[in-house]
Amino acid sequence: MSRIRIKLKAFDYHVLDEAVAKIVETAERSGAVIHGPLPLPTILKKFTVNKSTFVHKNSRDQYEMRIHRRLVDLTDTTFKTVESLQNLSLPSGVDIEVQMH
Repeated sequence: MSRIRIKLKAFDYHVLDEAVAKIVETAERSGAVIHGPLPLPTILKKFTVNKSTFVHKNSRDQYEMRIHRRLVDLTDTTFKTVESLQNLSLPSGVDIEVQMH
């Protein structure tokens, strides 16, 4: 194993930072070299809906959804690193994408 790239996404950045801290701590214990966590740009999605069902176009509500993202690169990984990351329990609400190079 040489390099693992982990991308994390969440709506709540507190939960995201907690998950990143667990991953970094686990990787440090297994002896991997850690690059990051790097904050990636936050994705901002806005939705505009009418308050009324039919008329009154001037009366609208706006909602936004923020998706916070982080990137962690692990180099000099071993089988022990991969095994410990697989057994790691992370908080719910965090989407994880792992790429092995």
